[in-house]
Amino acid sequence: MTDPTRVPELFDDLERWDITTVKIYAGTSRPVGRAIIEESHRRGLFVTAHLGNYSAQDAVADGVDGLEHIWSVFNYVIPPEVTGQPGHRGQLDLSNPLCESLVAELAQRKTFVDPTLAVFRNMILLPDVPEVHDHPDNALAPKRLREFWPVYLQRTGCPQGGPLEDRRREFAKFQELTGKLYRAGVPLLVGTDSPEPQVTPGFSLHQELEMLVESGLPPAAALTAATLTNATVLREQERLGSISVGKTADMLLLTKNPLDDIRHTRSIEVVIHHGLICQPDELLRRVPSE
Repeated sequence: MTDPTRVPELFDDLERWDITTVKIYAGTSRPVGRAIIEESHRRGLFVTAHLGNYSAQDAVADGVDGLEHIWSVFNYVIPPEVTGQPGHRGQLDLSNPLCESLVAELAQRKTFVDPTLAVFRNMILLPDVPEVHDHPDNALAPKRLREFWPVYLQRTGCPQGGPLEDRRREFAKFQELTGKLYRAGVPLLVGTDSPEPQVTPGFSLHQELEMLVESGLPPAAALTAATLTNATVLREQERLGSISVGKTADMLLLTKNPLDDIRHTRSIEVVIHHGLICQPDELLRRVPSE
């Protein structure tokens, strides 16, 4: 889409699918992005963005509801004078005026940010380190997916970011920025960008929660973001996101308290899906091995 005057026509087509959210993708120009935001709001839709040519500052000023991936914030708070310096991303001072201004604007407007830390660690920056490459969750993915991951990593040039220590520092900055957003009052969502390489469907959500807590979120805040906040953004809060009378009976019963340790989200004793009680082992046996 390159012509902003054609955006209403595009939405007429999308409306037939009963959509509730719209995502602006990298490569979208500001005129088209602004038109998408305006048309989304005119139709009562939530609009989020994976940014590229369209800067975070411009998208937020134009009224975007959310930003996808932490680099949709990070990439726009790097002062021009440090861009191009070796290892600058891992050494970025997040108290610089560009960063302070954008974070304050996100907080003031209550613009949602979905960091998707899992994809940055597991695919883009650190796919080759043992704790990622050999993570037990990877073995739970179907074989066809696991066999495709190395092909896709090579095709996309991952890992990106230079020497390993530079990449580790860059990921640490992503987590630092995530914590800064939370402390500033920016509402966070929880996603993983699965099934990108080594971002195992389903299981990577546990990893994302763990990384959010490592970034400075209290376990309760991470869990709320992953449940009720996600459901609210997707316009599903009347049936999903919390436990109350009249809502869909989808829940997990745990043997350990995730408020004590977020890794306890993995201590699943029972899965209740639409009121049906399921045993985790039985569900895992149904996961395709091939």
